[in-house]
Amino acid sequence: MGVQERRAMEKQVRRNQILGAARKLLLSFGIDHISISKISKEAQLGVGTIYFYYKSKDDIFIALQEEGLTFLYSIIEQISNQDLDPEEKIRKIGIAYYDFRHNQEEYFNIINYFLSSPKVFFPEAQKNQIDMSGTKILMIIEQVVRTGIETNQFEETDPKKFSVMFWGTLHGLIQFKKLENTTLQKEDHKEIYTYSVEKLIKSIRKQQLSE
Repeated sequence: MGVQERRAMEKQVRRNQILGAARKLLLSFGIDHISISKISKEAQLGVGTIYFYYKSKDDIFIALQEEGLTFLYSIIEQISNQDLDPEEKIRKIGIAYYDFRHNQEEYFNIINYFLSSPKVFFPEAQKNQIDMSGTKILMIIEQVVRTGIETNQFEETDPKKFSVMFWGTLHGLIQFKKLENTTLQKEDHKEIYTYSVEKLIKSIRKQQLSE
């Protein structure tokens, strides 16, 4: 391994240390109770080292969100590129989000922390930067629906609105897992989730295909 490759690897290790520390603190204390010095202590790195990689606390949490959204996007993009009909792609995308919640819980929790909060944490430019990462996922769903319309499998007048409804519904349903021991006692959460995915697909399926 050359000097440049080793330095690049060391930098990535440092970034991972910083993001890992910030992720742990965020989920334990909330963003308003975190400072660069606390991240520095948790990461066991000097404050100067933190600032070498990130200009501010906001930059760290923006990087965390984009990391999770980029990972999720890569999963959804892989499904969209598979040789499947649009209905099966929508189905697999829906199940992939459920699996993402369970298999990549830390990433999901970071996305959910900022998405679920009524508070806007970042200036408009940075917020728009993060929102664009999420928008790319919605655009994939929208395009799959458009393809279904073009191939006469779906009936939908506004694929963009459907993509928002689809994703929003699934995200909300995932939150209901917290009710497994109360409202959803004796119910299978994943079964309810997949039932809902099928209902959403049926809502846009061409009528003759539903009969």
